[in-house]
Amino acid sequence: MSRRDRERGSGRDLDRRAGAGAPVTVTVCRDCCCGSRTKHPDVDHAAQFERLRAAVGSAGRVRASKCLDVCTQSNVVVVGPSSEGRAAGARPVWLGFVLMDGMIDDIAAWVAAGGPGVAEPPGLLDLQLIQVSRRVREGLPE
Repeated sequence: MSRRDRERGSGRDLDRRAGAGAPVTVTVCRDCCCGSRTKHPDVDHAAQFERLRAAVGSAGRVRASKCLDVCTQSNVVVVGPSSEGRAAGARPVWLGFVLMDGMIDDIAAWVAAGGPGVAEPPGLLDLQLIQVSRRVREGLPE
């Protein structure tokens, strides 16, 4: 483990020792295509991100990421399982074409229900599932 990983993970390690476990993490791609007014002029990307953060609230963690290298399926959102979900065998779930408010609501509802490995995705989120290469999956920051 690198020094940076130890420093970055130190807060999470304290939470785990206290029994809190890692929450569901929602990673929103915001770079060249995802979050681009040029590619998606009818979407208010900043408002979409803030709406997702507010809707998820304390049920999980929402963060923005640089390009996740799946530009043809923008806007991309990755829902990472909680500690409980990982213990159940869940892996991060990649969603593409997340452009409408209803999708944001469904993602937030899924996080509130426990996320991957704990609850099934609500609404039509299963239609947003995308497959990405192992190279891309492994490039996602911790």
